[in-house]
Amino acid sequence: MKKEYTLKFNEFLDEISKKIENKIPENYLNRIQDELFNAQMSVNASRLIGINLIIILNFTIFSFIISLIFNLNIIITVLFSIISIPLSISIYVMIKKEKRKENVEKATPDFLRQIASMLRIGMGFENAMEELSQLSSGPLHNEVKRAITEIKMGNDFETSILSIPERLKSKDLKRSFQLIIEGRKSGGSLADVIDSVAENLRKTNQLKRERKSTVMMSVMFLIISAVIATPFALGMVGVYSSFLTNLGKNNSLVETGITAASSYIIIHSSLVGLIIGTILYGNFKKGIKFSIPIVIVSYLIFYGISNFGTILLGTF
Repeated sequence: MKKEYTLKFNEFLDEISKKIENKIPENYLNRIQDELFNAQMSVNASRLIGINLIIILNFTIFSFIISLIFNLNIIITVLFSIISIPLSISIYVMIKKEKRKENVEKATPDFLRQIASMLRIGMGFENAMEELSQLSSGPLHNEVKRAITEIKMGNDFETSILSIPERLKSKDLKRSFQLIIEGRKSGGSLADVIDSVAENLRKTNQLKRERKSTVMMSVMFLIISAVIATPFALGMVGVYSSFLTNLGKNNSLVETGITAASSYIIIHSSLVGLIIGTILYGNFKKGIKFSIPIVIVSYLIFYGISNFGTILLGTF
């Protein structure tokens, strides 16, 4: 019974995937597929979109029922259901890509040292890369195998090698590979150049790790402030409004305060995420992957306290 259900679901998913491929432009699907490949996710882009749509539909129906049972704002609940799933998948892909990039950067110094050793015994640079890529597995070795395959197919050596840091969006790797290419063109001791590049990259990776460890306390303070302290404090505005309503003293200023508090929560949480990205990576754009979950969690806490705070306080 379970196998039959799985088979029918896969057939249904295949039909949805075909319709998505016919509706969505091919270049857009190719970009999504590249992002999934860079995140080491072996799933077809159209199939992932199909799964995403199915989850959104089910989650929206579930949220609609919950909003009716608990008398929640239907529009906000449904919008949250529609937005949260694709955002969650996007964040997961971003985190996987960042993790893969870190693994490649961490493995590159040792890989380059091994290449330098093989050059000193008379092996060519391309042959050394191909030999090492075949000996073990991992994100870096997979990228090298892809570059070697592109070279064998007739692509330019420099373009194929520099495509590795381009796919990973790694400035450190790009700078390192450019130095190796320049050393290869100059005709000097390429092994010495590669050893020097490997040592510089190792020191860069070490500095990154030290920077992360020293700022983690600040990051934790920002997260606690955005996710717990601020939503709880501003959520009490809703509790105060409920008390006034129960006493028959409606005040439009309090209702305006709730709207203002909601806006402040979203803006504050977004900025905290961007600040965390700047602290950890030196790039505020990478803070988007922190901003989105922080906004969602902080607003849920704020919404819960605003609407159910009186019930919780009434139990004590």
